[in-house]
Amino acid sequence: MLRLNHIRKTFGPIVAVDDLTLEIRRGEIFGLLGPNGAGKTTTINMAVGLLAPDAGTIELDGSDSPARPAARRKIGVAPQTMALYDDLGAEENLAFFGRLYGLAGRRLAERVAWSLDFVGLTERRRDRAKTYSGGMKRRLNLAIALVHDPMLLLLDEPTVGVDPQSRNAIFDSILALKAEGRTIVYTTHYMEEAQRLCDRVGIMDHGKLLALDTVDSLIAARGGKSVVTAQGPDGEVRIETDDPLAELARLRENGKLAHFRLDGPDLEVVFLNLTGRHLRD
Repeated sequence: MLRLNHIRKTFGPIVAVDDLTLEIRRGEIFGLLGPNGAGKTTTINMAVGLLAPDAGTIELDGSDSPARPAARRKIGVAPQTMALYDDLGAEENLAFFGRLYGLAGRRLAERVAWSLDFVGLTERRRDRAKTYSGGMKRRLNLAIALVHDPMLLLLDEPTVGVDPQSRNAIFDSILALKAEGRTIVYTTHYMEEAQRLCDRVGIMDHGKLLALDTVDSLIAARGGKSVVTAQGPDGEVRIETDDPLAELARLRENGKLAHFRLDGPDLEVVFLNLTGRHLRD
């Protein structure tokens, strides 16, 4: 659905994206992960045609280019900084953005109604967006990305600042979109979200792609060992191991266990192993 071929983008002396090659498969949820300054936003901006790469090419749907306005109609974007008008209602926001994509008449009305229903805002459709909670605004932001019925969705941090109920509702919506056959590129700083939703994950840093695979394969290859933390008669012990059950059996044979905790490798461990643990500003 989307292919980036050796793309590069610089801003003065800063290399934001450095010889990045990436293919997003049709119908998958692809997680694009990286710390602040990794190049994710620049990559997304090039993928949707907002920025032109200094080198390399971008192909949409086999051969099209996002530089073409007609091609961009195949893309829906829900940016991290929400793109909606606070003084308009949800219905008015959707109608406005739908018209920008060339919708009109019955088709516009159908798509507005569908989008409102999909994100659960039909009953609040006439209320101004500024009266919405953070979670409702995020859902409206998603609905705006969907109103023109795009084939490819780019969701940039779609759950920032929302409550657990709204987060789960957004998850359900994303999985429903995948079931319809849409392709989704998902950027997030929440590793548990990527682990739950994404078919494949790419991890970027300093403009380069460091790793690309399924979540399970990345964890198996780069997640490290499990950690057993146990409290016994001689105090607490912490053991890194490839066989935590065997370690627990051995500890039990050596004395009574008051309690224990098992921490297995996960995507967050993979992320930190690849990008480091120092703070990013």
